[in-house]
Amino acid sequence: MRYFNLHTHTQYCDGSSNPEEYVIEAIRLGFESLGFSGHAPVPFENGYAIKEEDLQDYCTTILELKNRYKEINIYLALEADYIRHTTKNFDSFKRECGLDYIIGSVHLVGNPNKKDLWFIDGSNIDTFDYGLRYVFNEDIRRAVGAFYHQTNEMIKMQRPDIIGHLDKVKMNNKGRYFSVEEKWYNDLVNETLDIIKTSNCIVEVNTRGLYKKRSNELFPSIAFLKRIHKMNIPITLSSDAHKPSELALCFDDTLEVLQDIGFKTLMVFDGTSSSFVPKSIF
Repeated sequence: MRYFNLHTHTQYCDGSSNPEEYVIEAIRLGFESLGFSGHAPVPFENGYAIKEEDLQDYCTTILELKNRYKEINIYLALEADYIRHTTKNFDSFKRECGLDYIIGSVHLVGNPNKKDLWFIDGSNIDTFDYGLRYVFNEDIRRAVGAFYHQTNEMIKMQRPDIIGHLDKVKMNNKGRYFSVEEKWYNDLVNETLDIIKTSNCIVEVNTRGLYKKRSNELFPSIAFLKRIHKMNIPITLSSDAHKPSELALCFDDTLEVLQDIGFKTLMVFDGTSSSFVPKSIF
């Protein structure tokens, strides 16, 4: 199977390099397609998202690369955050930017009784702990429940094409506050999977936690991937690359895992039909 990656971040957001460097590396690796998915602008000061004033330049740059490099399929996308009453509607981004697709993700979790947000991502575990303490008063079940409920609301209200790193809330937990084997936690995930099943969204299998050594499991975990397979929910594979060198990290091992579970196809974007189509992983 020829590689592809639909989840890629450049220097327009929190990635390391200009977009062309990723294209050159993807061609060297024999990729059939590469999707750029910069973090969509959010209406507050931050260090990870594309600035509103740079969004049009980002889109123009990706489209120029798409026209220049004919040996690879290049796609324009965004990874959009969902925060109730705060972030922009996904359809607005799609319409205004002419996007091929949108990845919907939850990185910042809200509590209706607090102004601050709980940041569940990043390499600083102290940030995770601080948010848990001051946004949710160290009530881990309420905090994790809010993460999944926010995800559910995003799926139902925004209808992203792809769900990004579904269970990333586990990453900075490190087994300290809860176990992913606890019933309450599994009930939350199962509720989300039921909603995904009826939404026609694609679940991303994300390798970034593994190669950055921030997680000993994929996002989603193998246990949840088995449920996803049983439920016949479509998946795609990404590295969530923030550097050109990360474009295909852990892909071979992950493909073996997916085959062992029983998956036979991954969803890829087809520029000709402007839709996602299954591709054999054998």
